Amino acid sequence: MAAGAMLLSTQCTGNTQSAGGGTEGTLPDTLRVATLYGPTSYFIYRDEPMGYDYTLVDSLARQKGMVLDLKVVPSLTRAVEMLDSGKIDLIAYEVPVTAHYQNYAIPCGPETTTEQVLVQPKIRGEAPITDVTQLVGKDVYVESDSRFLRRMQNLDTELGGGIRIHEVNADSIITEDLIGMVSNGELPLTIVDSDIARLNATFYPDLDVSVPVSFPQRSAWAVSPKNQWLADSIDAWFAQAGPQEINDELLKRYYEQTKFVPSVRFDFSKGYISKYDNLFKQYAPTVGWDWRLMAAQAYVESKFNANARSWVGARGLMQVMPSTARGYRTNPKSLNNPETSVKVASALINDLDSYLKPYVPSDGERLKFVIAAYNVGIAHIYDAISLAKKNGLDPEKWDGNVEKALMMKMNPKVYRSDDVRYGYCRATETVAYVKQITNFYDQARREIPA
Repeated sequence: MAAGAMLLSTQCTGNTQSAGGGTEGTLPDTLRVATLYGPTSYFIYRDEPMGYDYTLVDSLARQKGMVLDLKVVPSLTRAVEMLDSGKIDLIAYEVPVTAHYQNYAIPCGPETTTEQVLVQPKIRGEAPITDVTQLVGKDVYVESDSRFLRRMQNLDTELGGGIRIHEVNADSIITEDLIGMVSNGELPLTIVDSDIARLNATFYPDLDVSVPVSFPQRSAWAVSPKNQWLADSIDAWFAQAGPQEINDELLKRYYEQTKFVPSVRFDFSKGYISKYDNLFKQYAPTVGWDWRLMAAQAYVESKFNANARSWVGARGLMQVMPSTARGYRTNPKSLNNPETSVKVASALINDLDSYLKPYVPSDGERLKFVIAAYNVGIAHIYDAISLAKKNGLDPEKWDGNVEKALMMKMNPKVYRSDDVRYGYCRATETVAYVKQITNFYDQARREIPA
């Protein structure tokens, strides 16, 4: 398998040394870490490990000369059990700083403060509701049997009643669904945790998430009470200028940098698609594509901006990841060259097609699988095919089947289950990506000669 489409193990080990070799005050050769899949903590995107907690703990291990042995666990409870039993040294995930955990976990490293916040559409750029007392007489939709529901019920009592609270089935509707439904006008208001709200606001700039509805909750990484020295060492590391710069960059990347890509109506009347049409005509046959399809992909990826760079670092006309370029023996610095970008993208498309052919024999059907894998990585597509089989969907059809299974990978009950190997996936973006490319291509075929 080419490096550009390499699958990653969720256990990042470099050797078999035991972490128990460290003595008090001496960092171990191997740092055994537990984390959870999630939209900010740890996830796989385009077959690369990413996430706020992952990137920070990976930096810690690298700078301290330790091997990172990363174990992805299904729940915080399981992580705490492993910490208590000495199977891991550190939980690199947000462990609440509460009396409940104080006998099992010492907080250390990055500390975050979250609260439940109101998600509401902006009106003329402003939040119409600025205080929780204004929720009286309003309809608020929350997940059933959740802390959000309990908070709304308590708040309603505190205010003397009047909040119209609606429960939604948490098995079929998840937090990110509710946020999206507020954005598109299907729901008026919802309540979510502030970290998830801030992340999603970078995708939905029309939403305001600034109004808190609960008390703040502190959380941090954690080590065993037996290892206070390790907590002190991590705190000392995190206080340094270098880690602080990494932390600031990550906070900006995940919670501030916009990820919203406005749709732009394309003008096909000029008789050509872009100034790169000859490049697409040259390389599309090498992957068995219509050149207009490759042009459609380039448009959705970069709007034909050869110098484009995404929030995850993808570059150029075809938004190739630097690691993918290196996998195809290409210097990432050359990705702003349009031909280099199209050439590497073509090699990746060919590999993705060959990997997926045993699973999707039909050339026409496989096309959408390849496009999806280009966007989010083949690992998630393998997961979605497996989920489709297990849920009575057709694993060889994208529309209404594997795309539906991919959407399941946004639900924590699914992406932290044994049925999923590669964890959380922001599937709404991938499903929309496939539709945007195929819609552009369909119109291009009508308007632009082959």
